[in-house]
Parts: sequence; C-alpha cells; structure tokens
Amino acid sequence: MFRIGLGHDTHRLGPGAGLVIGGITIPHDRAAIGHSDADVLLHAITDALLGAASLGDIGEMFPDTDPANRGRDSADMLRRAAARVTEAGWRVVNLDCVVFAQRPKILPHRAAIRERIAGILGLTDEAVWLKAKTGEGVGPIGEELAIAAECVVLIERA
Repeated sequence: MFRIGLGHDTHRLGPGAGLVIGGITIPHDRAAIGHSDADVLLHAITDALLGAASLGDIGEMFPDTDPANRGRDSADMLRRAAARVTEAGWRVVNLDCVVFAQRPKILPHRAAIRERIAGILGLTDEAVWLKAKTGEGVGPIGEELAIAAECVVLIERA
C-alpha cells in the first residue's frame, strides 16, 4: 500500500546573514523569520511525511506556543516526524521538493541539500529531488519578502 503526502511552508524574509534551507546554511543578505530556525524546506518535508501517514502536521507536533520549540533545529523536527512515520509502519520511498525564492540561487547548493535531507531520513540521494523557482520579480516571493517550499512524498507500508 502506498500513500502520498503534500507539504507546504512559507516564511517572511528580513535582514540577516543567511538562510537555512534543507538543513544547509546558505550565505545571503536576508534571513527567514520564524519560531524555529525557519527552514522552510524541512518544514514542508515534515508536513508532507506526517500528512502521508495521517499523523497530523508540524504545528501539532511542534507548536510555536511551546518555548521548547523556540530556535529549534528543523532537522531534529524532521527526524522525530520520520521516526513517528516509521513507528506507524511506513517507509519513505521518495520526495520531490520545490523551493520558491527570488534569491539566492538554489542550484549551486542543490547537491548538498539533497545529501543532507537524504542523511536525515536515511535515504539515498536519488530518493530526494529538489527544484527551485523564482517569483519572476512578482509578489512576495519575487519581491524578496518571503520564501516558500513545497514537497510531495511517497510512503509505502514497511
């Protein structure tokens, strides 16, 4: 039996010294604003996994009202969510992700991001794909006011 999950996340951007995307810090003159480390991609993946297994969402598992989640490493959140998915009898088959950002360019960092995500989830790099899209200068993404990510995950009964 297979199931599909969809995850999405958006964060506002503000002045800063870099973005955490997919567990990798990318030098940039902006930073994502959030309760945790604001890793938009790992948040989308976490939501996709939890949704595929009908185990809730990232906000239920790691509420922003809990002080323990302030500044939390999103890789830790993803690891814990993946463990719940495994405990529920599922195995991750693959992920397909998109980051929406005007800047920075994701392509130079794609291999490192894929490797980091695969490492967190115990997958091969081939099971993780990443694309990037700009906002073409339009809307919150194009005007560099926000960054977003989406992920589709396929899981199967272990």
